[in-house]
Amino acid sequence: MSKSLVIVESPAKAKTINKYLGKDYTVEATIGHIKDLPKNKIGVDLEDGTFEPELIVIPGKEKVVDRLKKLASKSDSVYLAPDPDREGEAIASHLADELSKVVKKNAIHRVTFNEITPKAVKDAFQHARKVDSHLVDAQTTRRVLDRIVGYQVSPLLWDKVRRGLSAGRVQTVAVRLVVEREREIKAFNPVEYWTIDADLEAQKSTPFTARFVGIDGQRARVETVDAPSLPDQKITDEVIAQLKKAAWSVSSVDRKERKRNSTAPFTTSKLQQDASRRLGFNVKRTMGVAQRLYEGVEIGSETVGLITYMRTDSTRVAPEAITNVREWIKTKLGDAYLPAAPNAFKSKKDAQDAHEAIRPTDVNHHPDEIRRYLSDEQYKLYKLIWQRFVASQMTPAIFDQTTVDIVAKADRSYDFRVTGSVLKFDGFLKVYEESKDKKDEDDEALANKLPALDEGQSLKLNELKPEQHYTEPPPRYNEASLVKELEEQGIGRPSTYASIINTIQDREYVQKIGGRSGRFVPTEIGAVVNDLLVKNFPYIFDKKYTARLEEELDDIEDGREKWTDLLSGFYGHFAEELKDAGKHMENIKRMEKPTDEKCPECGSPLVLKWGKFGSFYACSSYDKKKKGSCTYTRENFETKPHLQTDGQEEQEEEYCENCGRVMVLRNGPWGPYMACPGYNEDPPCKTIRRLHHKQQQKPPEPIDENCPKCGSQLVKRQGQYGEFISCSAYPKCKYIKQNTIGVLCPKCKDGQIVEKKARRGNIFYGCENYPKCDFTANFKPVDKKCPECGSPYLVEKTLKSGIYLVCPNNKKPAAGDEVETPKKRKKKGEEESAVACSYSKRIGEAPVAGKPTAETHGPLVEQAV
Repeated sequence: MSKSLVIVESPAKAKTINKYLGKDYTVEATIGHIKDLPKNKIGVDLEDGTFEPELIVIPGKEKVVDRLKKLASKSDSVYLAPDPDREGEAIASHLADELSKVVKKNAIHRVTFNEITPKAVKDAFQHARKVDSHLVDAQTTRRVLDRIVGYQVSPLLWDKVRRGLSAGRVQTVAVRLVVEREREIKAFNPVEYWTIDADLEAQKSTPFTARFVGIDGQRARVETVDAPSLPDQKITDEVIAQLKKAAWSVSSVDRKERKRNSTAPFTTSKLQQDASRRLGFNVKRTMGVAQRLYEGVEIGSETVGLITYMRTDSTRVAPEAITNVREWIKTKLGDAYLPAAPNAFKSKKDAQDAHEAIRPTDVNHHPDEIRRYLSDEQYKLYKLIWQRFVASQMTPAIFDQTTVDIVAKADRSYDFRVTGSVLKFDGFLKVYEESKDKKDEDDEALANKLPALDEGQSLKLNELKPEQHYTEPPPRYNEASLVKELEEQGIGRPSTYASIINTIQDREYVQKIGGRSGRFVPTEIGAVVNDLLVKNFPYIFDKKYTARLEEELDDIEDGREKWTDLLSGFYGHFAEELKDAGKHMENIKRMEKPTDEKCPECGSPLVLKWGKFGSFYACSSYDKKKKGSCTYTRENFETKPHLQTDGQEEQEEEYCENCGRVMVLRNGPWGPYMACPGYNEDPPCKTIRRLHHKQQQKPPEPIDENCPKCGSQLVKRQGQYGEFISCSAYPKCKYIKQNTIGVLCPKCKDGQIVEKKARRGNIFYGCENYPKCDFTANFKPVDKKCPECGSPYLVEKTLKSGIYLVCPNNKKPAAGDEVETPKKRKKKGEEESAVACSYSKRIGEAPVAGKPTAETHGPLVEQAV
């Protein structure tokens, strides 16, 4: 019988810790939270103003809780070891509440560790403590805040915009950033400016290029342009004319040694940004891989946590880790790369500083030496973390930098400058160089190779290169830059960045274009919801107020503020704005916005209306009560840009947030969904994500064919199951072009047999007159009469043993068929055929590659015997 029970939240973490603790401990996993607010009601006491949450065991977790209670009742001590953050402390608190029903409270202990190594785990058990109520209060406050906003604002959106919409306290502010950036881009007016480069040469030396910087010692400036420049071509041409007859010489040469210091080890946001730029990992993937590196990887015969806890805003490093890395640098790289004293870095002003920076648990686990034990993504991320940490404790890189000022004297003195850098000592750059969003002056200086130049030396002009430029709008946010912006504005915390970005995409408020390294654009519904919420809740969804709430949550964690005081202050503002919004929020559902466009069918003005899938144009003369009124409608594609990039868009893989494996597409009773491949394993990983049927689509594409019913032009459209061709006059004409196979329906003798696709993706055949005629077949009908029983048609079956013509009344498997054909489900009221027939004839060889499809396998000509 085990003496102690240890409970963590992850099976992988449980497996690693169990190996460290030995047979005197039983380690179990909760697989996430065990208690939460109920889903069918708000679950927060607002009437009495206590804000007390009503926590219940999460449906589906009852067996987990019962098992833990049973094990706890047989144990001397219970150690709660979820992650060392607010969420982990809340899980520990909920466990303590449930387990205290079967064990004494003083037998329940809380243990935390920043890294999962034998030493760290054993040290944690020697310093066990009680659950930190302040950390639990901070998590409870965040959960209650989010529940209040979600449950009381979302019904407004259902009523005014569309059912199924939801509002999030922090997510709305993140959407606001994306929407405002998009409008900033659309409102941007480019400014013209010109630069001049001069190709120069000193006597008997290599040519070099200098950039125009000013006139008579005054910097050339154009408003909104950072670099020295000229405003238009006319002034540029005047300057060029003077430069062509000017006398060129070196006015000054400044040589100096410049140092570039190493960067601090990773915080969560910096890791997410660098992994995005360097590796193309999205935030969710980065955190999933980091979680597995933290929880433990099998290295040979032992399981080792390779990195420290990955949710942190601190650059602090433990002294023993600094000692180890300095020893490694001295041994492997030499004294030249080891600074006299350890490098120290300051954390940002509002950092919680609860955990160390992200670093390897043992610097001697070199990425290349343990690569065979890691997956590709684990190796790439671990290498990035390892390199950054080692570089952080190395000496600066040293550059010899030369800045040359050049003067071209004509009617005035025209100033040029060129800067060149040469790497003198690589220092920390030997191991790691920080990634950048774009090139800067340092990169340009390194690219310039300057000859030896002296002050007063004459120069020869070879060529002048004027170039026209236009200022560019600010770029759309990608995942890295959005995380950076959230961090700089104090919105969210390291543990929430990934969930914020995932949520705003899952709710279809923003969409990523450009594949793996794509950028965010707001969807039409995202922009509409943002405008309504920002207008009607100016205080609650203000960026500064959201950041201030994060600071107050930190104060609760530190014990400086009561959680009920924060909620009282918040709810006072929120209740007022909620009441006003209920009265004054615009009803988008009833919107009829006049436009300058005319109806192509009747000439009446078009109005902009709102429907289930966004705005659309409709004829203003439409009257529901008046029969025969114009029913013309057109989707508003101006607000739904075609989000495909040039060429084929890179398909981004989706990773399970719990176990990190690549999610797979599955079909269920309610349509397609993404699921973890471990869904049916024991124990299962039941991570799933529903797919939304309605996607932003490209406009209908006309084709050179007219509708056989009404004569209108046919168009190619994008549907739930792919492209299809239909009438452009829809909904007046509902003609859809079918893929006929040239066989008359044997049941109604009127319609053609057409190829169809079922919800699960399989091909079947049916009559084009459905639902009037309900004929269907799982195999392709062939217009031949059965020679044995007289059936008006045969079916073509492709089996492993060959291709056969088979009578539909033949219920036996064909010769050589290893697997019996699944029976077709009998329709209600349908009588089973009394005719029994055995006709089957082989007409060809089975195709070599896989099961045939309608695209690869057409009707076969019967082979002569």
